[in-house]
Amino acid sequence: MSIWDDVSHEIQQFTAEIRDLPVSTPAHPASVRRDIESAFDLATPIPLPELTQKVVGLLRAYTVQVTHPRYFGLFNPSVSEAGIVADTLAALYNLQLAAWSHAPAASELERLTLAHLGKALGFDPDKTFANFTTGGLESNLSAVLTALAHRFPDIAVKGTASLPARPVIYITSESHHSFLKVARMSGLGTDVLCEVPTTSRFALDVAMLKGQVSRDIAAGRCPFMIVGTAGTTGGGIVDPLPALADVAAECGAWFHVDAAWGGAAALVPRLRAALDGIERADSVTWDAHKWLSVPMGAGMFFCRHPAAIRAAFDVSTSYMPSTTGVETIDPYMTTVQWSRRAIGLKVFMSLAERGRDGFAEQIDRQATMGDLLRRKLADAGWLITNDTPLPLICFTHGDIRSKRRSTGDMLNAIYSRGNVWISDVVLGRQERVLRACITSFRTEEADLDYLIRELEFARLAR
Repeated sequence: MSIWDDVSHEIQQFTAEIRDLPVSTPAHPASVRRDIESAFDLATPIPLPELTQKVVGLLRAYTVQVTHPRYFGLFNPSVSEAGIVADTLAALYNLQLAAWSHAPAASELERLTLAHLGKALGFDPDKTFANFTTGGLESNLSAVLTALAHRFPDIAVKGTASLPARPVIYITSESHHSFLKVARMSGLGTDVLCEVPTTSRFALDVAMLKGQVSRDIAAGRCPFMIVGTAGTTGGGIVDPLPALADVAAECGAWFHVDAAWGGAAALVPRLRAALDGIERADSVTWDAHKWLSVPMGAGMFFCRHPAAIRAAFDVSTSYMPSTTGVETIDPYMTTVQWSRRAIGLKVFMSLAERGRDGFAEQIDRQATMGDLLRRKLADAGWLITNDTPLPLICFTHGDIRSKRRSTGDMLNAIYSRGNVWISDVVLGRQERVLRACITSFRTEEADLDYLIRELEFARLAR
């Protein structure tokens, strides 16, 4: 047998066995390090088949199995076989997408994929720039840098010291915390972030936003960017995108929608209305490695202002291949990254294998499982604390609110058994509640019942 027979066997065996494996097992740094250091000294060569088996054993023993159908945690999905094949091919050919001429096929497959998904958002592919990124942080960083180039043309040369007024980026407590990193990385500093209060359902409060914008203008500050989220990480909340687009248009701010997880709802007819207004965004973040069930990392960035993209990222070198012509754009001239692997190949192959309708059916089924879990939790006496059509459920219990149990107690009891995995979260800086998200397309009703039983065990455990 060749090494590839071994790898193929592991892929098939792991997929077949995942439901019977623990979702998680306790791991302590000292024991993990001891096992690794006793197996590898990095001085003595190890035959590849033996090395592969050792690594497989470690990954099985010391990993939260996020592809498990009873993993109800963060946005880490089960992955499609097509995605695994695509990532293998990307590694085999070592595709380099810095310059179009080095990988014409991969570049055009990415272009086709992004155009198709951009249409689902309501973006005209002939007037839109789109590219694959490492993930949501890079996409959000791209949005801020592009918006700066669009609003302040001199910033590329003169830097932030040349800004005529202090810019303001409007977020909420539920916005992704990558914006803290983006503010630091861009040189703007976290003082540019203005946290707008949320409504009782944890969505951005438009009235409060309008008031804050007026105060900022009166104080000589520049309303620079309004960030709406389509599917918050904590509660799956979709901000009022049409109203945010109106405010942005009135004050001249860039409107960015962070749809890293929720963007997939654009592919499902019954969920599309939840994203109304996203088509008015100046830019959108969407991660395929979340709800589109492809391997990490596969972020996407869509922008209506190609000229601003070039102003933000364009460079000229003598060592890169000459551009092919006006019909193509070299990615190193239009993105944060320079050297880049074929991130989009796994998205293309997953989409092409299933077709858009098949993809939509898979996403819709997970939303249906989310609806079913809400009903089962309510029937079992749990209290739902968030309001979203997306399959992310936040919930609590009278025993938690009365302090007889804490979410920490619950999670410790659940993790000790390793049968399911959920998390907890604080929504709107208020109450800490439990959080369960349907992340696997393999999750079935029986898995939901399993979760309910584990919750009841944890609630009653002492």
